[in-house]
Amino acid sequence: MLPSSNHPTSIELLAPAKNLACGIAAIDHGADAVYIGASRFGARQSAGNSVEDIRTLCTYAHQYGATVHVTLNTIIYDDELADTLSLVRELVDAGADAFLLQDMGLMTEVKKIVPDTVALHASTQCDTRTAEKAGWLVRQGFDRVVLARELSADEINKIHRRLPSLELEAFVHGALCVSYSGICYASQYCFDRSANRGACAQFCRLAFDLVDSDGRTIEHQRHLLSLKDMCQIDNLETLMRSGACAFKIEGRLKDINYVKNVVSAYSQRIDEIIRRHPGEFRRASLGHVRYAFTPDLRKTFNRGYTDYFLKGRQADIFSPDTPKALGEFVGTVKEIRRDSFNVAGTAAFANGDGLCFLTGGRTDGPAGRRMDGPGHSSPRLEGFRINRAVGNRLYPFQMPRGLKPGMALYRNQDQAFDRILGGKTAERKIPIKIRFGVRTSAPAPATEALESHGIIWVKAEIRHGEEAAEASTSFPLQSARKPQHDNIVSQLARLGNTVYTCTEVEIEDRADRFFLPSSVLAELRRMLAGRLDAHIRSMKRMAVRRNSARDGSDSTSLFAVANPSQYRKFPYLYNISNDAARSFYAQQGLPEAHPAFETGHSGDSPLLMQCRHCIRYSLGYCTRRGGKQPTWREPLFLVLPDRRRFRLEFDCKDCQMNLHPA
Repeated sequence: MLPSSNHPTSIELLAPAKNLACGIAAIDHGADAVYIGASRFGARQSAGNSVEDIRTLCTYAHQYGATVHVTLNTIIYDDELADTLSLVRELVDAGADAFLLQDMGLMTEVKKIVPDTVALHASTQCDTRTAEKAGWLVRQGFDRVVLARELSADEINKIHRRLPSLELEAFVHGALCVSYSGICYASQYCFDRSANRGACAQFCRLAFDLVDSDGRTIEHQRHLLSLKDMCQIDNLETLMRSGACAFKIEGRLKDINYVKNVVSAYSQRIDEIIRRHPGEFRRASLGHVRYAFTPDLRKTFNRGYTDYFLKGRQADIFSPDTPKALGEFVGTVKEIRRDSFNVAGTAAFANGDGLCFLTGGRTDGPAGRRMDGPGHSSPRLEGFRINRAVGNRLYPFQMPRGLKPGMALYRNQDQAFDRILGGKTAERKIPIKIRFGVRTSAPAPATEALESHGIIWVKAEIRHGEEAAEASTSFPLQSARKPQHDNIVSQLARLGNTVYTCTEVEIEDRADRFFLPSSVLAELRRMLAGRLDAHIRSMKRMAVRRNSARDGSDSTSLFAVANPSQYRKFPYLYNISNDAARSFYAQQGLPEAHPAFETGHSGDSPLLMQCRHCIRYSLGYCTRRGGKQPTWREPLFLVLPDRRRFRLEFDCKDCQMNLHPA
């Protein structure tokens, strides 16, 4: 929720949930929201969940004022629309707080049936790069826009300045698609598996030869489209100040240890920023987390980290040597014996650790690989497991053949860390301050032993000075013969089986001078906890912002400038796959509703990818940005081992690289 002039900005950490267990772990470790796939129609076919599991997750998350976003961000076919809308109704009943949508036909129908307490989010598959596109999406009825991953902080800020009341969601961590999301058709073209239908075959992780028009091989079998993983943990404050308010961790196919580690790292960093700037930012949900481990992003699956385009274009954003996880650098090989070797470094090892190294190329040490110019071949990633570790001398199950002294070693499975994550690693509680007092009809003399009935009350504050709930009961007041202070504090603070923890009990109006049975205090405590639960659910509902332009009025003028020029030349980029979408775009003024790439003819040389990543730039041959003059003859081609060829188009005007079949 964005701030008014008197309130700090609510910052939401949004975590992925492969399943119910991952979703609960995300909440426990500090997430303000979770996104999860339903049984069908999410952008990850293998990460579906039942409505009942999503209901359970909603109930759990709502205790903390956290929210659950359900992904329905595939394109939908006509024979699926009725089932999808039936699923939406079930998910609304289950407590879903938001739906992520890509298909404009589906969006048109969904917004007719969801209540105002459920938000609509424009998925990153909507390809939102500009304020014009974001503004057009708002006019259609979206309450939040998930921005393209490729945007810089300055570009995000420009969108925020143009649309200050719009919630902007930005990816901060995890795997990167090389193409702008939602308009990548390489997997469908090559393998008949649609990324827009949740079945991406990861074409961009394959190894290619880079060949020029004379048939000369410039790079041999390198992963030239495979990007490193995003990591913005050191740029969170920059993103907050750019106008983004929701920070998304990628990973709906990742396991529970990934969720625990990454969510904890980002949640702690956000809390640090908020402690420094309490008047500017606040968390979108409630609760304080006590961690039983120290998160370490190096120990979680990653292909090397990059902050991508956040600070502008840079060369070192891809991982050409391997699409797999290297893990953390742990040292270099020192001395090799017949059945063991030792490692120069400070890392500690455990039996069962997984290690790997790159062979067949030169290294620059722990920072990564170096491009060696035209003709460079990709090294191979070799992995092995440690059978026994004695200090820094390691005994593998089988000695790897390619291991040599001086090689950099990486650990991609840390047994000690995994054991820690396998246990209870966090506890989340909502701190409250309780105030206790009595109201009497008239003050009684101190010597009087029995008084008329009074009202005993308790109030709870969740945030400083912010009263959240009150409970009270009528009870005959009798002066106490023994001190009551300690029992009152003990009874009211006994919140162990709830999500609350009492940080302070303040007794007002000398209320501890009366005798109050423990049973009465316990009942007041239970009433207070129930009313706190209701208050937090109410806060959650109020936090869902519905934009005022849900009717889509006067949006046709924006539509003309909402998308890049490629949409006019390749109208299948609109991903129109059902009659509702065709009708929607006709109303927007689209001259002819071309079918989606998955359902219709796309022409002789379709545009398969649009990438901000540029191979020519990353190899050091962008003359516009001070690179070397190329020695090859363009166009360049990417060639798979089965000899399928793809033509690279360097659109320097838009600073973009496009991919076509040759």
